[in-house]
Amino acid sequence: MEVPLWVDAEALLIEELGVPETGDGSASCRLGVPREVPGLERWMTDDVFSASEDSTTCCGHIVPGKVLHVLKDILVAAIVHCKHHSLITPGSLNAASLREEGLCLSLLVSSGWRMIRFNIVPVVRRKHRVPALEGAQLMPCFPEGSLKRIISQEVPLVPASAQHWRVSTDYLLTRLLGALGSLQGHRLDSLSILDRVNHESWRDGGQGPGLTFGHLKMVLLWASVLFPAPEDWAELQGATYRLLVVLLCCLATKNLPHFLYPERNLLQDSGLDLNALYQRVERFASQPEAFLRIHVTHLGRSPPPRIGNGIKALLQLPASDPTYWATAYFDVLLDKFQVFNIQDKDRISAMQSIFRKTKALGGDES
Repeated sequence: MEVPLWVDAEALLIEELGVPETGDGSASCRLGVPREVPGLERWMTDDVFSASEDSTTCCGHIVPGKVLHVLKDILVAAIVHCKHHSLITPGSLNAASLREEGLCLSLLVSSGWRMIRFNIVPVVRRKHRVPALEGAQLMPCFPEGSLKRIISQEVPLVPASAQHWRVSTDYLLTRLLGALGSLQGHRLDSLSILDRVNHESWRDGGQGPGLTFGHLKMVLLWASVLFPAPEDWAELQGATYRLLVVLLCCLATKNLPHFLYPERNLLQDSGLDLNALYQRVERFASQPEAFLRIHVTHLGRSPPPRIGNGIKALLQLPASDPTYWATAYFDVLLDKFQVFNIQDKDRISAMQSIFRKTKALGGDES
């Protein structure tokens, strides 16, 4: 839940620090209050502002840590008021996490049979250029006009630490996924399947470290660009394998590029055992039936593995030559997994051409 600050964001100075402080790779920045600009006086009080004497352009900065403390005080006062007037039934609200120091304020609210967590975060909305989106306007995977509408909207700056802010890529990524979800096909269905398998199998019921839903969303966005044809997503099994071949390639090369900032690797410094994770994902891709059974009565003879030895060497090619990060290369991988079902002659020709190139590089095993 976003709480917009009542401030003219375009009048503030964005001082980019260039060093990501969060796992999504967003660069951090400071929000400077310029000198002698009318209308910003309320943001120069000690409760939200930190003065600066060594800057010629601004008199200080709006500090997210201080803003969070003000927001917490307001929220606590609102809770006390509602309880005093019996507007909150006993047990329907858990505010214990407000004692914790974090980049958002968290509340648990009863929804009858379950508790829903609301994360409340202060935001500053302003225009922000995202070159990757501006250059993607001709991408056929997105509905016509959707990228233009997304680019035209303001994006929020959210706390990156007690002192710094960052662009919230979550907002942009959610809008992009929403645009893909408006198309026919199984893009979001395949994401849902992998999220379930990731939680139950790759992360042992959510108890172990592993991929996040954010990682999987990024994989879907890349897969949608690499496989823009509607027929790529017409059948659920094939759609799921579109995500799997991209995910396996990222794990094999230890590089999952951020969709909006491709120079940032979301697997770098993640602390994950990528080799072990790769083995788990490959086992699922080779024999998915064993992972998707939900009852003992579904047990039976498993189909033979879809792939043989040598697939990891093929998956690692983009690490040495980025030109392999293309539809034809991933079509080769789909063919390896026996799920290439495209009839387009140009796609088949391009796939066969890059397959011959990989054979020449790595021998018959590739």
